Amino acid sequence: MCAAIRRDTPKARFKYTSSDAERSRTETEPAGVARRLCRSSSIERRHPCNCKCSDYLSSVAAAPILSPSSMKSFELDVVVTRGAVVESKHRVHAAVVDETGALVGVSRDPSYVTAWRSCAKPFQVMPFLESGGFDSLGWGDDQLALACASHGGEPEHIALAETMLSDIGMEEGDLACGPHDPLSARGMRVLREAGVRPTRLHNNCSGKHAAMLARAHTAGWPAYGYEREEHPVQRCCLEAVAKWSGLPESAIGRAVDGCGAVVFSLPLANMARAWARLGSAARDDDEVAGRIVHAMQTRPFLIGGTDRFDSILIEETEGDVVAKIGAEGVHSVAVPSRGLGIAIKVEDGAQRAQFAAVIRILQYLDVLPRKLAPRLEEFVHRPIRNTRGEVVGELRVEQ
Repeated sequence: MCAAIRRDTPKARFKYTSSDAERSRTETEPAGVARRLCRSSSIERRHPCNCKCSDYLSSVAAAPILSPSSMKSFELDVVVTRGAVVESKHRVHAAVVDETGALVGVSRDPSYVTAWRSCAKPFQVMPFLESGGFDSLGWGDDQLALACASHGGEPEHIALAETMLSDIGMEEGDLACGPHDPLSARGMRVLREAGVRPTRLHNNCSGKHAAMLARAHTAGWPAYGYEREEHPVQRCCLEAVAKWSGLPESAIGRAVDGCGAVVFSLPLANMARAWARLGSAARDDDEVAGRIVHAMQTRPFLIGGTDRFDSILIEETEGDVVAKIGAEGVHSVAVPSRGLGIAIKVEDGAQRAQFAAVIRILQYLDVLPRKLAPRLEEFVHRPIRNTRGEVVGELRVEQ
């Protein structure tokens, strides 16, 4: 038996404005959020890490990914031209899975295995939510969004990550992630003007790491080594990734991510399946999935930042599309209203190609219109300029 939040009221809308000096956001939260109890004929299951999970996936957890005869094939390779000549070409693999688990769209090889990188963050925070530890700290959508984020290292991100650590009696030095320059232009400018060096809080994964430390803290586990594969925090993350992707744990590769935590490797089709399930579960009132998706829909700035792709995409679609970047050209997307999950991988890892590919596949699927909002159009057709500022070519999806 689990408590699920019912979202039968109008979807949250938000107004978002930003400047270098200040940021304001006005939100209208869904009115009259009601709770109901969901009952299942299945026997209640428990994670090895001793937290309850819903039965949402019980009937399909091990179902194979099927390829219907109506499956579509997409051209997503991205080219960079100089004059009339194609100077560079980025090969793009993709998988699109629907809410039934069927593979309904592909580009190149949907079985391509790669590291999921930061696209796994929504699933890595799930055990913390399910355990009750997250709520015991009085945390809400802001903290949940930052736990799922690859943030730009802007002042608002840093302050929130620092507060999360303070809530559990910890500080920046307890984070296992290393420092790096802010990923957003605004974050970098603020740091430079302050004349200081980046800290671990500026790491785009500091929210995820703060949540992992909090998971260990509320469970009574040692904080030391929380990022290592053998730690209970990481074992719970692996179980969540296995459950939602439909793969046995033994079939999921593990290595060390750029931030020092465990990273998971799996086929694109299974990544897409997990995101299709995430969006569908949120739409169908699963509490944990619903809270994660709602936080990402209504806190786009916290997910990325002022000039970050995921934030812009979520804003421009008013939360109808939820996207999550990963390093080395991997990206995952959910379209909850359609029950679709998408995963792409730029084979050579070039970030400049992945944003154009994400937008184009959403256009192919009629999720985005042919005529794009200006902020999205900039990612699809990007002029290439020389050192004198002259346009000498362009980046675009190959026709």
